[in-house]
Amino acid sequence: MLAAEVLAQDPTGPEFGKASPLGLALIVILLVATALLIRSMNKRLGKLPETFEPEHPEPDQAADEGTDRGAAESRKPDHPQPPMATN
Repeated sequence: MLAAEVLAQDPTGPEFGKASPLGLALIVILLVATALLIRSMNKRLGKLPETFEPEHPEPDQAADEGTDRGAAESRKPDHPQPPMATN
């Protein structure tokens, strides 16, 4: 019975529906921060190249600009790598 009585009470008190100015300020600050983040990300994305493909691709690219040349040349098919240990 107690639960039914609590639910039947009028939930509107004297402060019901009133928002504080602090809430409005918080929403405005969040909107400004979001706009600044979007603007910053658009600037960064504008600086990226259209494609990351090399300008003159070679027929066999065992190693590109970002590959360690020594590591790419040391891998031979006759020297397989040992299997990785699992725990």
